[in-house]
Amino acid sequence: MNLEGTEEEYWPQAATKCYRTAGESQFQLLTRTLLQFRVLETIKMEKRKAQRFELRLPLELIRKGSQALSEHGETKNLSSVGVFFEAGATLGIGEPVEYMITLPSTPGNGDQRVRLHCLGKVVRLSPEAGIAATLERYEFVR
Repeated sequence: MNLEGTEEEYWPQAATKCYRTAGESQFQLLTRTLLQFRVLETIKMEKRKAQRFELRLPLELIRKGSQALSEHGETKNLSSVGVFFEAGATLGIGEPVEYMITLPSTPGNGDQRVRLHCLGKVVRLSPEAGIAATLERYEFVR
């Protein structure tokens, strides 16, 4: 690629005729196109509002809707507004769920483990990847 050549040598004529606006140089076209691509790439990349933490923690599904469960699984990642986990339960998008996440014990706590009792809704299902649910209400339980 020769950047020292003329604009015509650097850009194919077909591309510049199709996309350039009146009075726009090929350099301006390239700059505009790259900026548009970068904006689209940023929009597609991340829509999440909270930072996610890759944490594999024990999870127990207690209830889906009004039906009691006792299904065990594991978190894949966790944020202040939701959780992504693996479990064998059959859930539906929009369905309310109640679940417990067991947090790791810390030195000085002995065997007392702290659990996070959570209420949320299923927002995404992926048979091969897992289940995403919101974390709308929670309380710490010993």
